[in-house]
Amino acid sequence: MPSKPWFPGWGDRNGDVDQFRGLKTQVDSLFEDWFGRSIGGVLAPRVDVAEDEKAIAVTAELPGVKEHEIEVTLLGGELTIKGEKRSEHEEKKDEQGRVVHRTERSYGAFQRTITIPYKVEADQVSAHFKDGVLTITLPKPADAVAQKQERKIEVNKPPRGSSGAAPTA
Repeated sequence: MPSKPWFPGWGDRNGDVDQFRGLKTQVDSLFEDWFGRSIGGVLAPRVDVAEDEKAIAVTAELPGVKEHEIEVTLLGGELTIKGEKRSEHEEKKDEQGRVVHRTERSYGAFQRTITIPYKVEADQVSAHFKDGVLTITLPKPADAVAQKQERKIEVNKPPRGSSGAAPTA
C-alpha cells in the first residue's frame, strides 16, 4: 500500500497552501467581526468620514464600549480614536460541572488614526457618544480651500549631458 509522504512535493503544495489561506481568512474574519479589521495587529473600528463646506464628521462604531474607555486626540493632522473594550467574564456550569456558557464577543484594545487634510483648531473639535456610536466634528478653518488645493509640479527632462541625478551639496 503506497503511503503519502508527510511533506508534500512541489506539485502538491498549492492545494495545501490554499487550505491554510482559507483557514487564515476564517480566523481573520473572527477578529474582524467586531471592529471591521486589524491594522498592524491592533483592532481598528469601522468609521465613516463625511465632509461638507463647514466641517468634517467622523463617525465610529464602538459597540460595547463605555464612554470613559474612549480617548480621542488630535495631533498635527492626525485624529486618533483609541480605547479598550473590557471583558466581563461569566462562566455558567450545569449540574455535572460542565461549562454551558460560551462567549463569542470580542474584547481588547483598539485604535484608528485618520489623516485630516486641514489644520484644525483642537479646541473647536467636538465629540459625542451615544448608543455605541462616536461622532467627532472637526470644523474646517477659514482657509480650508487654500490648504487643500494641490499644486501641479512640472516635470522636465534633464539637460543634455546630465545624468539626471539630483545635484549634491
